[in-house]
Amino acid sequence: MMEIRMSAMWCWMSILLLLLTLSNGVEVNGRQKRPLLVNLGDSNSDTGGVLAGTGLPIGLPNGITFFHRGTGRLGDGRLIIDFFCEHLKLNYLSPYLDSLSPNFTSGVNFAVSGATLLPKFVPFALSVQVRQFIHFKNRSLELLSLGSRDLINEEGFRSALYMIDIGQNDLLLALYASNITYGPVAQKIPSFLEEIRLAVQTVYQYGGRKFWIHNTGPLGCQPKELALHPHKSSDLDRVGCLRVHNRVAKSFNKGLRILSENLRSVFKDAVIVYVDVYSVKYSLSANPEKYGFKNPFAACCGRGAPYFYDRNATCGQPGYSICSNVSQSIVWDGVHYTEAANRVVATRIQSGQYSTPKFKLEKFWN
Repeated sequence: MMEIRMSAMWCWMSILLLLLTLSNGVEVNGRQKRPLLVNLGDSNSDTGGVLAGTGLPIGLPNGITFFHRGTGRLGDGRLIIDFFCEHLKLNYLSPYLDSLSPNFTSGVNFAVSGATLLPKFVPFALSVQVRQFIHFKNRSLELLSLGSRDLINEEGFRSALYMIDIGQNDLLLALYASNITYGPVAQKIPSFLEEIRLAVQTVYQYGGRKFWIHNTGPLGCQPKELALHPHKSSDLDRVGCLRVHNRVAKSFNKGLRILSENLRSVFKDAVIVYVDVYSVKYSLSANPEKYGFKNPFAACCGRGAPYFYDRNATCGQPGYSICSNVSQSIVWDGVHYTEAANRVVATRIQSGQYSTPKFKLEKFWN
């Protein structure tokens, strides 16, 4: 009888321990309970890093569609990475730099608007974001060893998906410096790509094995670029985008695709996915009506025909106005996409059809 009682007690204790383990989201059979995302990038995926890091006020009308307040995101609502989080049933990612009630149970976001690849070690270049990741990981493991909870453990960091979306600011700055000519920018692209290689290599050394690398979008289709740079019809492609800008973007993307292939051959136990965001975004500009959009080259928030971008009255500054139907606009402020466009881009990317190798997000944890 005593043996039966002891057996029953141990059974109930085991069940209770399992329930506690599940409820706290820590390891189950040596594995993290659910997907985790670690993001490195610029304004395309910044969920509040620039706001937390610089105190730069980013209030309404940014966030007007979904959050109904300024969150630090440069757009009217959710970003592509926000839709990824929803798809994976995760919380939206907290910025690493946020000191007020951050939630890192779904991962962490190091992206900061305006971030570049070069020069190195300036706020908030990719190299700095990688260093912040190393500190974040080491500190998380230290606190866990001291009894803290609700932090990412070693297995969590190893099973996390490391997302990289950066490079457009470097390309644009190089274009401006070259007086909008292709050659000088093309010469700099290898140095930009080297920073991404070093980032992947370093994260791999610290346990990362899953990588999701976005290429850059069609820079020549941005209303801001069309407004700032006088051009003739011969300077535009068949869709109406600036040729030299998109040529630069495609050259960078070609190098990034080759780099991803090379990294796969070096880190054979890692999964490295190259994501063709350019093709998805270009299709929106080429066929806006197909997705329910109008006038792809006019911003929604700004001032001035025909591109609705004026550097003296940018979105949120005195003199701006907002289009009558945000959901029919692709570009929010001349650069960043609207929530409606981000939803389309995220949905198409999640299909896996624009990934090399073909890979859906959820497959990383199946």
